[in-house]
This record gives sequence, C-alpha cells and structure tokens, in this order.
Amino acid sequence: MFEKAQGEKVTLPCTFVLSEEDEGPLDIEWVLIPADNQKKEQIIIMYAVDRIYNHYYAAMTGRMQFTNPDPRSGDGSLDILNLKSADTGTYQCKVKKAPGVQSQKIQLTVLDKNTGELLLKNASQDYSGTYNCVAANRVGTDECSVELNVTPPINTAGIIAGAIIGTLLGLSILAFLVFCCCKKHREKKYEKEVHHDIREDVPPPKSRSSTARSYIGSNRSSLGSMSPSNMEGYTKTPYSQVPSEDFERPPGQNPTFAPSKVAAPNLSRMGAVPVMIPAQSKDGSIV
Repeated sequence: MFEKAQGEKVTLPCTFVLSEEDEGPLDIEWVLIPADNQKKEQIIIMYAVDRIYNHYYAAMTGRMQFTNPDPRSGDGSLDILNLKSADTGTYQCKVKKAPGVQSQKIQLTVLDKNTGELLLKNASQDYSGTYNCVAANRVGTDECSVELNVTPPINTAGIIAGAIIGTLLGLSILAFLVFCCCKKHREKKYEKEVHHDIREDVPPPKSRSSTARSYIGSNRSSLGSMSPSNMEGYTKTPYSQVPSEDFERPPGQNPTFAPSKVAAPNLSRMGAVPVMIPAQSKDGSIV
C-alpha cells in the first residue's frame, strides 16, 4: 500500500526475472481495478512487441510512464506524476512471457493536504482579530494565519433615501432656474415689443398755435351771438383762464390781427344796456 499527498509523484514497483524456459514474446501490462466489481479493468499502459502503448487511459495521459525506458531489463515499474484524488485505487502489474505469467497488486491512496475551514455566523466587531489554523494528517502538517476585520453593516436604506431626496431637490432647483430664465426672456421680449410699437389709434398732438386760434375763434363766435339777455353771464367769464402757454410764441412771430370794425348799434332804440366788447390787440392779448 502506498499513501501519497495530492500533487506528489509515486513509483509503483514491478520487477521480474525471466527463466530459461520463457521463450515467448515479453508483454508488460498495467491495469486499474475499479472498486465496483461490476466494472471492467482499465488498461493504463502497455509494453508489447518492443513498443510502449500509453494512450488507453485518458485521465492519466501525460502523467504516467515506465520507470525504465527498456522494460526488457526486468524492471516494469510505473511512475505517476502530479497525483490527484481520482488516482486512488488498486493497480495491477502483469508480466507475460510464454509459458510463464506473473502479476502483482498495489493499493494507492492519494490524500489531500492539510485543509480546514472555520465558519462564523452573525459576526460582530468583537470577532475581529487574528486567527491561526493548524491542520495535520498522515501526509504532513500545515498552518496558516488569517486577519479578520468585522465592520458594521452599511445602512443601504438611508443611502437610497438620501439619493432620492437629493435627486428630487436637484430637479426642483433646475426647474426653478428654467422658469426664471423663461420669465426673464418673456419680460425682455415684451419690453422690446412695447418700445417699438406704433399706436395707430392715437391722433397726433395739436400745435399750440392751432389751439390758440381755435380758442379765439370760439370766443369770437360767442361774442357775435351775444344778446342783452345773456350778456350779463358772459361778462362774468374771466378771460384770464385762457392757458397762457397756448399763446406763448417766440418774439417777433406773434400774428397781428386787424382791429375788428363793428358798428355801434343804437342802444337807446333797442333798450339794451351798454356793454364792453372785448377786442384783441396787436400783441395777441385780449382787452
């Protein structure tokens, strides 16, 4: 029996001595006997008619070989490299040379290296620290050191809520800024339109001279239609109420009016009361 660690190399011995009676061809065969008796033996490697055949077992392709390149020397040992757990089993070496046959069985056990696992549930900050692990079995001993640092869990709900609130606040500020910009743009546009707007429904202002002439003309009309019955009310009208600004003109540009020639009626015959009729002087004032 052989016990080896995973990843190591093992040599399964198989030596023989030929007798003078053995005259037939030499055949050497290595097979793997499965643990289940219902399964057939699996040929691993074979030497026959001075040739080596090692393509029968794909699981060991490239990992097995005869220890002696010339098995005819009496050494048919087998080397298996880079052992795996699946290599565990019973191996049999068969040497055939007519009329003799020899065989030998070898039990191989491949052990895993020192392995261990520590599971901590509901770990808190009190579990923080350095942990040392020591593992040992028939193939050796191994140890390791692990540094553990337990941090409190992150409040993901608070982070998500804060992100949502921040996003909504940012969108609100952005919407407010856009609204202010649009409002400012509309105000500027309205001011520009009002500034250049031409009101067609408003008549142009009258000149001062036209206003004065219209006022004087209306007074003349009212004087011409005076009668003794309404003369008394007319004499009470103060002529000083005529806006002086309507009669202001630059020096030398005041129009001159010829004195009106009104025939004095015979008041004694008409029985009317004598009144004073206003007249306009050369400078435009009423006397």
